Amino acid sequence: MFPTRLIIGLGNPGAQYASTRHNVGFWTVDALAQRHGIELRTRRYHSRVGVGTIAGVAVALAQPQTYMNLSGQAAQALLHAYRLTPDQMLVVFDDIWLAPGAVRVRPKGSAGGHNGMKSIIAALGTEAFPRVRIGIGQPPDGVDLADYVLSAPSVAERELLLNAVQRAADACEAWLTEPIEQVMARFNADAPKR
Repeated sequence: MFPTRLIIGLGNPGAQYASTRHNVGFWTVDALAQRHGIELRTRRYHSRVGVGTIAGVAVALAQPQTYMNLSGQAAQALLHAYRLTPDQMLVVFDDIWLAPGAVRVRPKGSAGGHNGMKSIIAALGTEAFPRVRIGIGQPPDGVDLADYVLSAPSVAERELLLNAVQRAADACEAWLTEPIEQVMARFNADAPKR
């Protein structure tokens, strides 16, 4: 089965990062893999990859293993391997500019300060690819941004993020079969506000 779409969840590999805010992209890919019985077992193209069918569409699910700041290496290798264009790729990542638990779908845009997205945009030479952003909120006063994104959320916040991950997975599924404008109208409308 050769995938016609690619969904990449951003995060950092390794057990020490698994439960951190920066890994909600990985959580979303795990949720999709679990829902659809797709095993993320292959390690190639700088990623953990699984290929399967969602909503009748052949799709590759990927978690880059390059560490966040080099995510572009994985995205470029995956697109090349599957002969896909950037608009056939959906990237899921954490966003400090959205309230914890908010989910936003966009057809393109800047990196918004996110190092993983900066790396992908630099590697591909374009911002024109769809993405799903999961809000993790701003660090509290006096807390370093890197420390914040690389730490685990509180129990209450984790609950918000887990719910957001399920909504993000729903949005990924919708993107496979619906126009992006329709997906945005559905998922952006009822997201929690700051």
